[in-house]
Amino acid sequence: MSTWANLGLQDSASPLMEQLIFFHDHALLILVMITVLVGYLMFMLFFNSYINRFLLHGQLIEMIWTILPAIILLFIALPSLRLLYLLDEINEPSVTLKSIGHQWYWSYEYSDFNNIEFDSYMIPTNELATDGFRLLDVDNRVVLPMNSQIRILVTAADVIHSWTIPALGVKVDGTPGRLNQTNFFINRPGLFYGQCSEMCGANHSFMPIVIESVPVNYFIKWISNNMNS
Repeated sequence: MSTWANLGLQDSASPLMEQLIFFHDHALLILVMITVLVGYLMFMLFFNSYINRFLLHGQLIEMIWTILPAIILLFIALPSLRLLYLLDEINEPSVTLKSIGHQWYWSYEYSDFNNIEFDSYMIPTNELATDGFRLLDVDNRVVLPMNSQIRILVTAADVIHSWTIPALGVKVDGTPGRLNQTNFFINRPGLFYGQCSEMCGANHSFMPIVIESVPVNYFIKWISNNMNS
């Protein structure tokens, strides 16, 4: 999760988020190069005393400032397209999780395991443990196995919601009457926090999501305990 004075992106917990961070740094480097070049040219104009009364056109420089931006845009567009296709690719999932957005909580279903289902509400501030995070912790966390391909299906029961986990690079809109899907791969254990990122009402910021990533054997034990209960 984000911490104080964290000006950059969160540390990645999935290969897709890692690629998103790489692309962010790549695009930022190009922007810095353009800013420095344009800034240098504008600065030098103040000290340029050369004049040419008969200069009517400069075809070479016009050709350069038309072709150069097109080449720079290609260096941004090609990695961007590659990343778009990577984000959209659905591999063979090990676990399918269904998430349903309500005002103001999420419902989850593990369709592969005898339809385990539960609601996930934000813990009120007056009931929060001393080590809990205000407006972020929930009473029922989503438990998922690490190093496994996860498919998530997202929909909504009332208005448009958005299931968003920044550390995993996942943002899926939940639309009433529509089922959206995406996939992710968690490559380390831990707790990952997110929130609904749609303006779905007065309390839209109070729909937190907490994923608990655990080794596969712990996940199997958790599934067994919930199926038996």
